Amino acid sequence: MPIYEYNALNVKGKTVTDIIDAESVSAARQKLRASRIYPVSIREVYGTASKRTGRLEQWLPSLSSRVRPGELAIMTRQLATLLQAGFPLVSAIYTLIPQTRSKVLKRILSQIKDAIEEGTDFASALSRYPETFSPIYINMVRSGESSGTLELVLNRLADITERQQALSNRVRSAMAYPILMLIVGVLILMFLLTYIVPSITAIFTDMDQALPAPTRLLIGVSNFLKTGWWILVLIIVVLSAGLRHAKKTKQGAYWLDKTFLRIPLAGSLKTKLAVARFSRTLGSLLENGVPLMSALDIVKNIVGNRVIAEAIEAAAANVEKGGGLGKSLETSPFFPHIAIQMIQVGENTGELEAMLGKMADIYENEVESTVSGLTAMLEPTIILVMAVVVGFIVLSIILPIFEMNQMIG
Repeated sequence: MPIYEYNALNVKGKTVTDIIDAESVSAARQKLRASRIYPVSIREVYGTASKRTGRLEQWLPSLSSRVRPGELAIMTRQLATLLQAGFPLVSAIYTLIPQTRSKVLKRILSQIKDAIEEGTDFASALSRYPETFSPIYINMVRSGESSGTLELVLNRLADITERQQALSNRVRSAMAYPILMLIVGVLILMFLLTYIVPSITAIFTDMDQALPAPTRLLIGVSNFLKTGWWILVLIIVVLSAGLRHAKKTKQGAYWLDKTFLRIPLAGSLKTKLAVARFSRTLGSLLENGVPLMSALDIVKNIVGNRVIAEAIEAAAANVEKGGGLGKSLETSPFFPHIAIQMIQVGENTGELEAMLGKMADIYENEVESTVSGLTAMLEPTIILVMAVVVGFIVLSIILPIFEMNQMIG
């Protein structure tokens, strides 16, 4: 049944904003007037509009069906608060729909509400939207429903989403300035080499005089960038297409992930991020009653690296045979030794969930410190490279002038 969002006036003349389900706009107006609410405007939220959105998703799935993690965290926190206040699940979702800013999330919540009213459990309704709700989200909700602690589970899910989003934001903000410096530096150098340098070196090329090697090299680079820039663009396009194709194949994606882990600083950062996600997610799943084997099957899909995911899968197979998790992860050369030791201590003391939480805190802090170190190193490196290139340009221009002065003298 279509759902409409309305602005109306009640009998006291106060503005009311809410939603209502009805067969049509006229039916919605009659329903409101019967409740002594007088609509000013009615807008369809879910119904025929969702069919149009469904057609749009076929053409632009990444743009039309994406819900930002921040929006999902806010919705989860609000839903947990309403449930703790005693709202039934359907009423809580119904209350959230008009407060949700994202049109996509509003439509999804409307469809979930309809599914629950038809007898579907909450976790199964969520599983119809895998592009919005991850396996960890769905499984934790399922465990919360079965144990009667859904509001506590939703609060933990909001915590997980907010922490991951905050960490990603800190990493992005730390890397934004060096990347901006690099882009500006490259643009300035391109401008110098394609416009400024040719006008200056044209004086030397008109002279019947042997130019120094640096000057000849500078003129050659300048001419290439001015006339053969399309070759560089073509190389970049071909490399990008090749990498994108490799990511779509199983072997290519595995090779790329393995190669990335071996890059000195970037590989270490990627490993720490993966271990932080692994420990935070696994600890939360175990705390909410999800069995270890099911939790490992979920966790391997969210670490963001196929090599580490393969190590987790191999460890899960060993755990299923009766082995310990820490001992099983020792075979992976990419899993940090300290993390393995902490997992073994947690298993021996019976406090694996708490140890995984501490491990997540440690590696999240290490990610931040690593990013700060990379940022501190990138900024002077970019400045130094630019200084060397500009110095080479100046030297290449000055050398012929010095030789001309010596000849005149």
